Amino acid sequence: QVQLVESGGGSVQAGGSLRLSCAASGYISGRHCMGWFRQAPGKKREGVATFEVRGGSGGPAYYADSAKGRFTISQDNAENTLYLQMNSLKPEDTTMYYCAAGYDGGSCALIPNLADFPFWGQGTQVTVSS
Repeated sequence: QVQLVESGGGSVQAGGSLRLSCAASGYISGRHCMGWFRQAPGKKREGVATFEVRGGSGGPAYYADSAKGRFTISQDNAENTLYLQMNSLKPEDTTMYYCAAGYDGGSCALIPNLADFPFWGQGTQVTVSS
């Protein structure tokens, strides 16, 4: 059974940075898609960034337009951990962020689809004050 454990998040002022971490366990294959999503109250859950975890450097990465140039998604193979480095944070980035993982052996679609991510973390709150 795949399990995801998130950490990071918190409160920062606009322009600040945060790093989210997501430790994955239970995968047999060395390849799967992982990503970060966020959901504001009353809105659909949206993809922020996805990354194809595999041997070597992994990738490629997908970024939502709102994340391009500010957020960086990366992996740590040794620790089976996915990171989301968030810089130049804005108040509109305030919401719950969720780590998600795809099927064992799968790859990332060009545009993330919620149906491709059967495994989810518990969510972590990010609050950016102006």
